[in-house]
Amino acid sequence: MNILPYGRQEITQADKESVARVLQSDFITQGPVVELFESSIASYCGSAHALAVNSATSALHLACLALEVGPGDNVWTSPNTFVASANCARLCGAEVDFVDIDPRTYNLCADALAIKLKAASDSGGVLPKVLIAVHFAGQSCDMLRISQLADEYNFRVIEDASHAIGGRYLDKPIGNGEYSDICVFSLHPVKIITTGEGGLALCNERALHERMKLLRTHGVNKSNNDTDEPWRYQQTTLGLNYRLTDIQAALGLSQLERLDAYVARRHELASRYDAELTGMDLTRPYQSSDSYSALHLYPILSSSKNGQGDERRQLYHAMINQGIGVNVHYIPVHSQPYYQALGHRLGDYPQAEAYYNRTLSLPIFGSMKNQEQDRVIEALLASQHLAKAA
Repeated sequence: MNILPYGRQEITQADKESVARVLQSDFITQGPVVELFESSIASYCGSAHALAVNSATSALHLACLALEVGPGDNVWTSPNTFVASANCARLCGAEVDFVDIDPRTYNLCADALAIKLKAASDSGGVLPKVLIAVHFAGQSCDMLRISQLADEYNFRVIEDASHAIGGRYLDKPIGNGEYSDICVFSLHPVKIITTGEGGLALCNERALHERMKLLRTHGVNKSNNDTDEPWRYQQTTLGLNYRLTDIQAALGLSQLERLDAYVARRHELASRYDAELTGMDLTRPYQSSDSYSALHLYPILSSSKNGQGDERRQLYHAMINQGIGVNVHYIPVHSQPYYQALGHRLGDYPQAEAYYNRTLSLPIFGSMKNQEQDRVIEALLASQHLAKAA
């Protein structure tokens, strides 16, 4: 059976030629194309600095390290995200806590954050050193309010914008750094544009950029003025190998030229879904007027029924059986065995858990054809009848 995936990369002839030029050059890694890709991304987003790395997970880890997250610190994030948004803090030795989601946007809720911060402050509890705000499905969190709370309670902010490259918030590109210290993008094949695997960390503070750049390459600094022994290098800190290759950067540069077109096409597809799904017994995704989403995902919610995910489960299998590669984003992080062992419990974040029990991501990607989307809509209509009859 021909399965239509929920997300898919598009590799054009121009992409292949861009990569081929690098393969025929003197540098296939640690060369000039990575720097060109970084400067192009920074320019696109209006950020002072961009650092390309081998995954968004690596970018999140570097961001935490650059903000000096370590043992004894506390990092807060959303439970509705992939585990990497929390794991990056744990890899630094920090404790992780969560803030429940907004039931409309499915993003970390700024109101819930304000309540949790005040309660911790009033009781003498632990406040976060860093908050990781996740732009779920490509739509920005309420970053203005979050940045105001960061100023009030003295914590730093990382935007996990893995879903959101090409999106905008308050009419400015996500990644410009106005409301956060560091912004992270993903370049995985199911995201908006791809480098195969890859990630980006953007910031406006030079010291943060230099710190992440050093950590990206083993903590080794090769710059020196010793003309007699030019081979010398110095390791000044404990670092990692999180580099991106020039081969990948060449693919990213080529894809960047189509970023706006891909996001625009996703909006066309979302509008078609919105129109065609009207009248079905499901909830379509809400889009805030403050945000122009990159629309990495189009998550619907099944009807409530018993609230235990039975109808969603039936919908999922019915769609898969018709060749539609739906998916579920995300299993709440606090429900994972690793985080349960750390003391987190089911029931702690009811909005995230209620969302999870009903959510199903429909296929949406930049190269998707109307005929492919029609397949999804027809299958969904048939699947919903089957689910309700069960």
